[in-house]
Amino acid sequence: MNSDAALVVVDVQNGFINDESRHVVPRIVELVRGWRGPVAFSRFFNRPGSSYERLIDWTKLHGPPETDLVDELKPYAATVIDKNQYSFFGAEGQALAAEQRWTEVYVCGVDTDICVLKTAVDAFELGLTPYVIADASASHAGIRAHEAGLYLLRRFIGTRQVLTGDSVGENCREH
Repeated sequence: MNSDAALVVVDVQNGFINDESRHVVPRIVELVRGWRGPVAFSRFFNRPGSSYERLIDWTKLHGPPETDLVDELKPYAATVIDKNQYSFFGAEGQALAAEQRWTEVYVCGVDTDICVLKTAVDAFELGLTPYVIADASASHAGIRAHEAGLYLLRRFIGTRQVLTGDSVGENCREH
């Protein structure tokens, strides 16, 4: 593992946590607490009239408490990128990665099949080396959506790029 490796925690917000996704929160807390390099969180905000509303009839996450990070992660959230797109790597996320000279990005969070996937693919296309931590990611739409996301991630960024938290290595003190 590279010393310029960052952990990106995608959209672990109250509005995305339900019975299908809640189980990953303790795993993500464990990773964040033990991570030795930079850690950044993303927080999704839906805007009135957005494509999410117009095209897929999704009208959630306009403001607190839905947009708040889960309580368990708030103490660790020193760097938070607010976004209104699927990917962490909008202008602000790209600037942070460039400023901190990230070369590897370990991605976890919610939803595996949407925002986690798009973040990892964007990292790949930006020339970073992405890894997705499968057991620290979930979909609030359920296990089938999570598994579909992992399948597509293996095709998009490579089979070796999808890991478990236990295989993350030296950047995480507890593993």
